[in-house]
Amino acid sequence: MTADRTTASASGAAASGAPSAAASGASRAELIADTALALLAERGMRGLTHRAVDEAARLPLGSTSNHARTRAALLKAAVRRLAQRETEALAPDGMPGGAAPDGTDPVAGPADALALALHRSLTTQRDLLIARYELALEATRRPELREFYDATGRGFREPLEAMMTALGSTEPRRHARSLVAWCEGLMFSCAAGADHDAAPDLAALRTGFEELLRGMLGE
Repeated sequence: MTADRTTASASGAAASGAPSAAASGASRAELIADTALALLAERGMRGLTHRAVDEAARLPLGSTSNHARTRAALLKAAVRRLAQRETEALAPDGMPGGAAPDGTDPVAGPADALALALHRSLTTQRDLLIARYELALEATRRPELREFYDATGRGFREPLEAMMTALGSTEPRRHARSLVAWCEGLMFSCAAGADHDAAPDLAALRTGFEELLRGMLGE
Protein backbone atom coordinates (compact mmCIF):
# COMPACT_ATOMS: atom_id res chain seq x y z
CA MET A 1 0.00 0.00 0.00
CA THR A 2 1.51 3.34 -1.04
CA ALA A 3 1.63 6.47 1.04
CA ASP A 4 -0.52 8.24 -1.56
CA ARG A 5 -3.28 5.65 -1.25
CA THR A 6 -3.14 5.78 2.52
CA THR A 7 -3.37 9.57 2.44
CA ALA A 8 -6.37 9.39 0.14
CA SER A 9 -8.07 6.79 2.32
CA ALA A 10 -7.40 8.73 5.50
CA SER A 11 -8.73 11.91 3.94
CA GLY A 12 -11.86 10.08 2.83
CA ALA A 13 -12.42 8.62 6.28
CA ALA A 14 -12.24 12.09 7.80
CA ALA A 15 -14.42 13.73 5.20
CA SER A 16 -17.69 13.04 6.98
CA GLY A 17 -16.73 15.48 9.72
CA ALA A 18 -15.11 17.89 7.23
CA PRO A 19 -11.85 18.24 9.19
CA SER A 20 -8.80 19.62 7.43
CA ALA A 21 -5.10 20.04 8.10
CA ALA A 22 -5.79 23.62 9.13
CA ALA A 23 -8.50 22.65 11.60
CA SER A 24 -8.03 22.82 15.34
CA GLY A 25 -9.71 21.47 18.44
CA ALA A 26 -12.23 18.67 18.04
CA SER A 27 -11.96 18.51 14.25
CA ARG A 28 -8.17 18.20 14.44
CA ALA A 29 -8.54 15.40 16.99
CA GLU A 30 -11.04 13.61 14.72
CA LEU A 31 -8.73 13.96 11.72
CA ILE A 32 -5.85 12.42 13.65
CA ALA A 33 -7.99 9.57 14.99
CA ASP A 34 -9.62 8.89 11.60
CA THR A 35 -6.21 8.83 9.95
CA ALA A 36 -4.92 6.45 12.61
CA LEU A 37 -7.84 4.10 11.88
CA ALA A 38 -7.18 4.26 8.14
CA LEU A 39 -3.52 3.45 8.71
CA LEU A 40 -4.41 0.51 10.94
CA ALA A 41 -6.71 -0.89 8.26
CA GLU A 42 -4.18 -0.46 5.45
CA ARG A 43 -0.79 -0.97 7.11
CA GLY A 44 -1.52 -2.81 10.32
CA MET A 45 -0.27 -1.99 13.80
CA ARG A 46 3.35 -1.62 12.72
CA GLY A 47 2.36 1.03 10.21
CA LEU A 48 0.79 3.27 12.83
CA THR A 49 3.25 5.90 14.03
CA HIS A 50 2.90 9.54 14.99
CA ARG A 51 4.93 10.55 11.95
CA ALA A 52 2.85 8.36 9.62
CA VAL A 53 -0.35 10.01 10.87
CA ASP A 54 1.13 13.47 10.29
CA GLU A 55 2.16 12.56 6.75
CA ALA A 56 -1.07 10.77 5.78
CA ALA A 57 -3.24 13.57 7.22
CA ARG A 58 -0.98 16.24 5.68
CA LEU A 59 -0.40 17.84 9.05
CA PRO A 60 2.79 19.61 10.14
CA LEU A 61 5.24 17.15 11.68
CA GLY A 62 4.70 16.93 15.42
CA SER A 63 0.94 17.61 15.26
CA THR A 64 -0.02 14.08 16.26
CA SER A 65 2.51 14.05 19.09
CA ASN A 66 1.04 17.28 20.42
CA HIS A 67 -2.41 15.69 20.46
CA ALA A 68 -1.39 12.22 21.72
CA ARG A 69 2.08 12.27 23.21
CA THR A 70 2.48 8.51 23.64
CA ARG A 71 1.61 5.51 21.52
CA ALA A 72 -0.85 4.39 24.19
CA ALA A 73 -2.62 7.76 23.97
CA LEU A 74 -2.80 7.49 20.17
CA LEU A 75 -4.28 4.00 20.40
CA LYS A 76 -6.87 5.15 22.93
CA ALA A 77 -7.81 8.03 20.63
CA ALA A 78 -8.29 5.52 17.81
CA VAL A 79 -10.49 3.28 19.99
CA ARG A 80 -12.58 6.26 21.12
CA ARG A 81 -13.11 7.43 17.55
CA LEU A 82 -13.85 3.90 16.37
CA ALA A 83 -16.66 3.65 18.93
CA GLN A 84 -18.05 7.02 17.83
CA ARG A 85 -18.09 6.06 14.15
CA GLU A 86 -19.60 2.64 14.79
CA THR A 87 -22.31 4.25 16.93
CA GLU A 88 -23.09 6.67 14.09
CA ALA A 89 -23.38 3.72 11.72
CA LEU A 90 -25.98 2.05 13.94
CA ALA A 91 -28.38 4.91 14.70
CA PRO A 92 -30.89 6.44 14.47
CA ASP A 93 -32.33 5.22 11.15
CA GLY A 94 -31.46 1.63 11.93
CA MET A 95 -33.68 1.46 14.97
CA PRO A 96 -37.24 0.10 15.04
CA GLY A 97 -39.67 2.62 13.64
CA GLY A 98 -37.05 4.56 11.71
CA ALA A 99 -36.67 4.81 7.96
CA ALA A 100 -34.71 2.22 6.02
CA PRO A 101 -31.42 3.45 4.45
CA ASP A 102 -33.02 3.76 1.02
CA GLY A 103 -35.82 5.90 2.44
CA THR A 104 -38.54 3.39 1.61
CA ASP A 105 -40.02 0.91 4.08
CA PRO A 106 -39.83 1.66 7.81
CA VAL A 107 -37.90 -0.65 10.09
CA ALA A 108 -40.52 -3.04 11.43
CA GLY A 109 -38.85 -4.60 14.44
CA PRO A 110 -35.68 -5.76 16.15
CA ALA A 111 -34.65 -8.30 13.49
CA ASP A 112 -34.90 -5.58 10.83
CA ALA A 113 -32.94 -3.11 12.95
CA LEU A 114 -30.18 -5.57 13.74
CA ALA A 115 -29.99 -6.70 10.11
CA LEU A 116 -29.69 -3.11 8.88
CA ALA A 117 -26.94 -2.32 11.38
CA LEU A 118 -24.92 -5.45 10.58
CA HIS A 119 -25.41 -5.05 6.82
CA ARG A 120 -24.11 -1.49 7.06
CA SER A 121 -21.01 -2.68 8.90
CA LEU A 122 -20.33 -5.44 6.38
CA THR A 123 -20.83 -3.34 3.27
CA THR A 124 -19.66 0.19 4.09
CA GLN A 125 -17.54 -0.14 7.23
CA ARG A 126 -15.11 -2.92 6.30
CA ASP A 127 -12.02 -0.80 6.96
CA LEU A 128 -13.36 0.05 10.41
CA LEU A 129 -13.80 -3.64 11.14
CA ILE A 130 -10.21 -4.40 10.17
CA ALA A 131 -8.96 -1.50 12.30
CA ARG A 132 -11.03 -2.82 15.20
CA TYR A 133 -9.44 -6.26 14.95
CA GLU A 134 -5.97 -4.67 14.96
CA LEU A 135 -6.88 -2.75 18.12
CA ALA A 136 -8.48 -5.78 19.77
CA LEU A 137 -5.33 -7.85 19.27
CA GLU A 138 -3.14 -5.05 20.57
CA ALA A 139 -5.37 -4.79 23.62
CA THR A 140 -4.42 -8.37 24.54
CA ARG A 141 -0.84 -7.13 25.01
CA ARG A 142 -1.58 -3.77 26.67
CA PRO A 143 -3.58 -3.94 29.92
CA GLU A 144 -4.29 -0.21 29.86
CA LEU A 145 -5.73 -0.48 26.33
CA ARG A 146 -7.65 -3.64 27.24
CA GLU A 147 -9.52 -1.81 29.98
CA PHE A 148 -10.30 1.12 27.68
CA TYR A 149 -11.32 -1.12 24.76
CA ASP A 150 -13.64 -3.19 26.97
CA ALA A 151 -15.26 -0.05 28.40
CA THR A 152 -16.18 1.17 24.92
CA GLY A 153 -17.54 -2.27 24.04
CA ARG A 154 -20.00 -2.13 26.93
CA GLY A 155 -21.64 0.81 25.18
CA PHE A 156 -22.80 -1.64 22.48
CA ARG A 157 -23.66 -4.64 24.64
CA GLU A 158 -25.80 -2.83 27.19
CA PRO A 159 -28.39 -1.58 24.65
CA LEU A 160 -28.73 -5.14 23.35
CA GLU A 161 -29.40 -6.35 26.89
CA ALA A 162 -32.07 -3.67 27.25
CA MET A 163 -33.61 -4.72 23.93
CA MET A 164 -33.71 -8.38 24.97
CA THR A 165 -35.30 -7.42 28.28
CA ALA A 166 -37.97 -5.42 26.45
CA LEU A 167 -38.65 -8.39 24.17
CA GLY A 168 -39.31 -10.60 27.19
CA SER A 169 -36.04 -12.53 27.41
CA THR A 170 -35.64 -14.47 30.64
CA GLU A 171 -31.83 -14.21 30.33
CA PRO A 172 -31.16 -10.90 28.58
CA ARG A 173 -27.46 -10.76 29.39
CA ARG A 174 -26.72 -14.22 28.03
CA HIS A 175 -28.91 -13.68 25.00
CA ALA A 176 -27.25 -10.33 24.25
CA ARG A 177 -23.85 -12.02 24.44
CA SER A 178 -25.04 -14.67 22.00
CA LEU A 179 -26.22 -12.00 19.57
CA VAL A 180 -22.89 -10.19 19.84
CA ALA A 181 -20.97 -13.44 19.29
CA TRP A 182 -23.02 -14.26 16.18
CA CYS A 183 -22.47 -10.77 14.79
CA GLU A 184 -18.76 -10.83 15.60
CA GLY A 185 -18.34 -14.16 13.85
CA LEU A 186 -20.03 -12.90 10.69
CA MET A 187 -18.10 -9.62 10.72
CA PHE A 188 -14.74 -11.33 11.06
CA SER A 189 -15.57 -13.89 8.39
CA CYS A 190 -16.70 -11.20 5.94
CA ALA A 191 -13.92 -8.70 6.73
CA ALA A 192 -10.91 -10.99 7.04
CA GLY A 193 -12.02 -14.60 6.77
CA ALA A 194 -13.29 -17.05 4.20
CA ASP A 195 -16.34 -14.95 3.30
CA HIS A 196 -14.45 -11.72 2.62
CA ASP A 197 -15.92 -11.56 -0.88
CA ALA A 198 -19.39 -12.92 -0.08
CA ALA A 199 -21.15 -10.81 2.55
CA PRO A 200 -24.76 -11.92 3.12
CA ASP A 201 -27.47 -9.65 1.80
CA LEU A 202 -29.97 -7.82 3.99
CA ALA A 203 -32.66 -10.48 3.61
CA ALA A 204 -30.31 -13.26 4.71
CA LEU A 205 -29.22 -11.28 7.74
CA ARG A 206 -32.82 -10.54 8.70
CA THR A 207 -33.65 -14.26 8.48
CA GLY A 208 -30.66 -15.10 10.64
CA PHE A 209 -31.70 -12.65 13.34
CA GLU A 210 -35.31 -13.82 13.22
CA GLU A 211 -34.15 -17.40 13.79
CA LEU A 212 -31.91 -16.37 16.68
CA LEU A 213 -34.59 -14.28 18.37
CA ARG A 214 -37.26 -16.99 18.00
CA GLY A 215 -34.94 -19.51 19.63
CA MET A 216 -34.03 -17.17 22.48
CA LEU A 217 -37.56 -16.02 23.15
CA GLY A 218 -39.19 -19.43 22.74
CA GLU A 219 -41.50 -18.29 19.99
